[in-house]
Amino acid sequence: MRTLTRTTRLALTATSLLAALTLVSCAAVITDDERAASTDTGSDTASDSDTAAAAAVPEFDLTTGSLDGRPHIDPIPAAVAALEESGFQPIQAGKLTVALGGAGTPPTSFFAEDDAQTIIGSDPDLSSLIAEGLGLEYTPENVAWADWPLGIESGKYDLALTNIGVTEERKELFDFATYRDAVMGFLVADGSEITEISKPEDISGLKVIVGSGTNQEKFLLDWIAQNEKAGIAPGEAVYYEDNAAGLLALGSGRADVSIQPYSLAKFQEQTLGETRVVGKFNSAFPVTGQVGAATAKGSGLAEPVAVVVNELIETGVYDEVLTRWGQGDEAITESLVNPAGLPKP
Repeated sequence: MRTLTRTTRLALTATSLLAALTLVSCAAVITDDERAASTDTGSDTASDSDTAAAAAVPEFDLTTGSLDGRPHIDPIPAAVAALEESGFQPIQAGKLTVALGGAGTPPTSFFAEDDAQTIIGSDPDLSSLIAEGLGLEYTPENVAWADWPLGIESGKYDLALTNIGVTEERKELFDFATYRDAVMGFLVADGSEITEISKPEDISGLKVIVGSGTNQEKFLLDWIAQNEKAGIAPGEAVYYEDNAAGLLALGSGRADVSIQPYSLAKFQEQTLGETRVVGKFNSAFPVTGQVGAATAKGSGLAEPVAVVVNELIETGVYDEVLTRWGQGDEAITESLVNPAGLPKP
């Protein structure tokens, strides 16, 4: 197995992360044969350190084999009835065409590493369950983030699950049924002395990488303004063209902190082991925002989707999906239709 340098691994983008995991994350992605072999050590007992290490590293199947563990359900009568009453007509008869970010961010939605075309992750799992609950055939489509809005508006896709945060502006064009909390994480290099970021003064004097024009940039700039008002070193927002450049800056010490989607940040921490998550916040601050499945405004689909998600929550299938992708911290207790979202600027 070829070993990558620390700097190279920190340069991995979300889309190239899977290729790197093939090389560097054997401890995190474990096959049945490897698991069986690891138990045949010739010793009656394993060391305490080995046991602790195994417990600390979650196991992710990044191949099409993960489909074998995808939960399934029968059609939910209440959801099927709600769909019929709504008047919604699928783009393809009998099918639910779902826009997903196949080249996106693990563990939410990404291509399986063994065929680079099958979309796996928590969003595809939930999309499949939503389709089944509605009595429709699950039909996924790989879509770039910038393309889902036009695709939904033009009638190319019925539904989009691409980690879309509910905002008041988006609600003018789309309806949402929520399915996860909208959480961002503070990420630092593994060797950083920073142990926690939970309040504005924690970023005093630090260089924080953030995406321009994002919800999290608004959050960060508010913290910087609070520090300025308090008369302390405010901290600095820094911007890079892409995630790879930002991670290189983090690893080289040219930046202190990076703000990323929480699930991606945790996934990188648990698999590559070169970064640590030291805090999180809701990206729709000052409201408690959620991620929603988006459909065309007035299509009638959002309400039946919420019926399915709430049934999944009640039966425990929802927790099963999030747990298997390491996203239990983002679980919600109820799917809501068009709840309060990030306020308009």
